Order: sequence, then structure tokens, then C-alpha cells
Amino acid sequence: MRRAGLRINRYELLLAAVISARATSFIFSKLALEEMDTFNLLAVRCLLAFAVLAVLFFRRLRHIGRRTLLAGAAIGTAFFLCMSAELTALHTASSSSVSLLENCAIVFVPLIDALLLRRLPDKKTAASTIAAFLGVLCLALEQGGLSGGIFWGLAAALIYACAIILTARFSHESEDPLCIGVVQVGTMGVLALVASLLFESPVLPQTAPQWGMVAALALVCTCFGFTLQPLAQSRISAERAGVFCAINPAVASLLGVCVLHESIGALGLLGLVLILSAIALPNLVRDR
Repeated sequence: MRRAGLRINRYELLLAAVISARATSFIFSKLALEEMDTFNLLAVRCLLAFAVLAVLFFRRLRHIGRRTLLAGAAIGTAFFLCMSAELTALHTASSSSVSLLENCAIVFVPLIDALLLRRLPDKKTAASTIAAFLGVLCLALEQGGLSGGIFWGLAAALIYACAIILTARFSHESEDPLCIGVVQVGTMGVLALVASLLFESPVLPQTAPQWGMVAALALVCTCFGFTLQPLAQSRISAERAGVFCAINPAVASLLGVCVLHESIGALGLLGLVLILSAIALPNLVRDR
């Protein structure tokens, strides 16, 4: 056995920055959801980000190919479903809990691979799955049962796992992963707008603080955090990307305590430790 190497190439460094940027979205979204509905917030955030990206990469997008369009649309649809589940979870659960639950995706990725390849998962994957289950159980017990927030957080994790696999597959095959990221953001915005028109009463942000939070979500978390992930993963395997996804809950938990003054009891803390362990274990120890 050997530990994962500490060498970080430029793609890994970019992925770490992308995931750290996205981790801040849990704070901004938690605050913005006090005034805006789920799909409404996602639509304004993504369409604003897409408008900025369309201006920045107009010449590049003019020559976009059909395969890139389809790849971006597929990944965008997966992330739309993931973000919808995440924002729904934030209505009733803390930002740190939702972040940790969503990043159980790193445990689900090898499980889904095992299912697709029709083989049993290895021992460390099985151990991670058990640890994640126990962690979720601890969170559920502290909150008095399997609340809506925990359920939607787990749903986000499953969808996020599918999105990671899709991103790895399409970005490795594409000659222009950056355009995939732009199309992905546009797809998320269009789907969110349709959903908001169907199920909500969409409005634009009404105050300067609301616009500030939406701008942060659009520019930092979406333009940078989502658009560049296909580029970062174009030279990194889905399994290796899992190492860096553990950054997300760590950053989100720290911000939740410092900014939102969220508190957590002993049982909840144990659950968070178990989930963090489940996320990190498959990637910290590798077979020869």
C-alpha cells in the first residue's frame, strides 16, 4: 500500500481552486434563499453568469461543435438537478451538513462504476460506504429523523456523482472543455428559468445586498466554479478528482460556523467526521 502522492499539477491546482470557490455558494445561497425561491435563484444566478461568459468567449462559442453542445447540455442537466436538490436541502438543513452530504458523491462514484461494470466494490469502497451511512444516521438522529434537508442532501450527492462521471467522460473526449463548461452553465440557467416559470413566481433581486449575493454566486461560484471544472478534469480521473472534492465540505463547514454562526452537537459532529472520513478514505490510500 502507498499513500496518494502530494504532487499537484496545474490542472489539480485549478480543480482545488474551482471547488473552493464553489464551496462559498452554500453561504451565499443560504442567505439568498431567505428572499428568493429555489429555481428563481438558480435561474438568475446561471443566466447572469452565462451572459458574462458569452461576452468573454463570444468568438470561441461561434465555432462550437455539435458534440460539445450535447456534452455541455448533458452535464448542465445533471448539475441543474443536483443544484435544485442542494438548494431545497438548504431550506431546512445547515450549510455545513448539506455540503458534507452532497460530497458523499465521492463515495457513490466508485459504487456507480462498480454497478455499471457489474463487479463488487473493493474493501475500501465498502468501508467508505458504511462510514458515510453511519455519518448520515448520526446527522438524522441529531435532527430528530430523516428530515427533508438530509433527504435532499443525499439526492444531491447521487446526482453529483453522476455529474462527476459525465464531466470526466466528456471532458476527456473533448477538444474544448471550456466551451462545454459555458454550455453547461447556459443549460442550467434555461432549465431553472422554465422550472421557475412553471412552479414559482420569479422576481429579480430587490435590494443591493441581494444583488451582491447573486453577483457573487454568478461570478465566483458559477463563472469560475462551474465553467472551469470540465477544463480542470480534462487531465484528471474522476477518482483523483474525489481527493479535491473533500475541500468543499471543509470550506463550507468553516464558513457556516464563522459567517452564519451555525452550531452543531456532539452527535452531529461525529456524523460530520464520519462523512469526511468516508469522502477522503478511498483516495488517501491507494493500491499498488
